[in-house]
Amino acid sequence: MAPLKIAVMGAGLIGKSHVERILAERRTVLCAVIDPSDIGRDFAASKGATWHTTFAEAAANERPDGVIIATPNQLHVANAMEVIKAGIPVLVEKPIADDAGAAAMLVDAGERAGVPILVGHHRRHNPMIQAAKRVLEGGRLGKVLTAHGSFWVAKPDDYFDVAWRRRAGAGPTFINLIHDVDLFRYFFGEVESVHAMESNSARDHAVEDTAVVLLRFSSGVLGTLNASDAVASPWSWEMTAGENPAFPRQDQTCYQIGGTGGSLAIPQLALWTNASKPDWLERLVEEHVPFTPADPLAAQLKHFCDVIRGSAEPLVSGREGLATLRVIEAIKSSARSGQTIRLTDADMRRGH
Repeated sequence: MAPLKIAVMGAGLIGKSHVERILAERRTVLCAVIDPSDIGRDFAASKGATWHTTFAEAAANERPDGVIIATPNQLHVANAMEVIKAGIPVLVEKPIADDAGAAAMLVDAGERAGVPILVGHHRRHNPMIQAAKRVLEGGRLGKVLTAHGSFWVAKPDDYFDVAWRRRAGAGPTFINLIHDVDLFRYFFGEVESVHAMESNSARDHAVEDTAVVLLRFSSGVLGTLNASDAVASPWSWEMTAGENPAFPRQDQTCYQIGGTGGSLAIPQLALWTNASKPDWLERLVEEHVPFTPADPLAAQLKHFCDVIRGSAEPLVSGREGLATLRVIEAIKSSARSGQTIRLTDADMRRGH
């Protein structure tokens, strides 16, 4: 089959990462870089790619088979709507939108048009996460009861020289914890309710630097997420998973999942069980679940190709991206009000 023509909207860090994967994948060619800035123009030229300032301009020049949206969050819906109206499959970076109501409109538009939306929660494509999912589905932990996730990192002062990172809509909950929420939903199902607290005491910015979240899942699992971007520590996905070589990798865990039959540490995929029966006086045995590492962004691109060709349904659909965003909004609402926020099935369908 002829390679698929993929256009990328947005020439920021993640857009450039997508371009590199497209150029490396034999099943794809870079159709265009779409970005109105001089940076976008220069980046396209450095890759020998066609540069356009708008999607309409790019589509008129050469219709892509698929489009990756890697623009700022507040532009995701408007940009993706253009692509959907053109009848072209789209991969929208996370979060699917900066507002659940707008995300719901986008998802509805895609479903009405029969155009698939894939949301860029790329960690689900990591073979290690797929192996962990098989452990859970295979019953190795017995009845899963509880889970904990940590995101503790120390972002340097100059990270906040970019003004939007100090303003509402930024902060570790929206920027970072959304990944962890999405994986917990993937593992344990829909979130029934959340209770959250947050603090900005480290920097006194308009957004939080620290958040603690309690999650109750419809499956009965109880979870906690603890996030701070002002703590020097080895306990985060970034520092442990080895996904991004820019981060010094630590041999520590970021998630622990516990059940009646054992527990699982991620990313090591260390499975802990008692030698005979569950008993705190019995010897614990550690087993490492095997998997073959692979670049999740590259795996996501391969999956997007299958979605475009109609041979696969999106692993992270628009509805999935919307559901994760709704949990994040509930966390922020709970932190503001001090109240437990319930997420109902009806709300999940409506997106608010």
